[in-house]
Amino acid sequence: MNELRQICRQNDYAFFFDIDGTLATLQATPEAVSIPAPVITHLTLLTQNLSGALAFVSGRPLSQIDELTYPLRGAAAGIHGAEIRTLNGELIATRVDPQQLCEIDQQLSRDIEPMPGVRLEKKSIAFALHYRQAPTAQQALHELANTIVKRYPDFKVQAGKCVWEIKPRACDKGKAISYLMQTSPFIGRIPVFIGDDMTDEAGFQYVNRQQGISIKIGCGESEATHRIDNVTQLYQWLDQLANNNINLDTMRSV
Repeated sequence: MNELRQICRQNDYAFFFDIDGTLATLQATPEAVSIPAPVITHLTLLTQNLSGALAFVSGRPLSQIDELTYPLRGAAAGIHGAEIRTLNGELIATRVDPQQLCEIDQQLSRDIEPMPGVRLEKKSIAFALHYRQAPTAQQALHELANTIVKRYPDFKVQAGKCVWEIKPRACDKGKAISYLMQTSPFIGRIPVFIGDDMTDEAGFQYVNRQQGISIKIGCGESEATHRIDNVTQLYQWLDQLANNNINLDTMRSV
């Protein structure tokens, strides 16, 4: 726990935050998600304290990340790292075959049509099959996603909370954090990554290899080294962290 005490006193850390289920509570649809204004204020203050070494790493596209975190517009990684923006505004995007995207879109749209409650979310170069409102469709959607990636090997299936995602195989959150850590002002700092889902495990693994701090929100198996019980407790911790008054009672080592 000593390394967590040092966060409030040292400027040698870099923070990476997932959004859905971490900075924002999960909702029935992606459009219903929001980050409370006080949390944005605390993130802004923390970003200033860290000289800009704070980034959002999400399955959402960069455009949605910017909407949810407005007016912040710093470093970020969208679509699990398929889109990356450095603090100086440099954009790096994974390229995929547009014809394949069109074919995948058409097949998914056609195959989920007879599945009430299933939602197809299109993320420019990735797709999400949401079944939060159709839990009985989980297995059928998993099989559908696996069929897609067998046909298009440049893509892979990513499990999430009530969602199967089809994303470029070369991308994950660990690689995204690794890339940003090689850019200013992240260079030489200790990475801290906070997430809540299976999509965040690659990020936890990378941070652990760098002797950083990985924090999982909620329960479930994880390679994260620390836990915070829920989003509300994260908000409290973030408030204390932004104001240099960290409270370790909300976090535990695992």
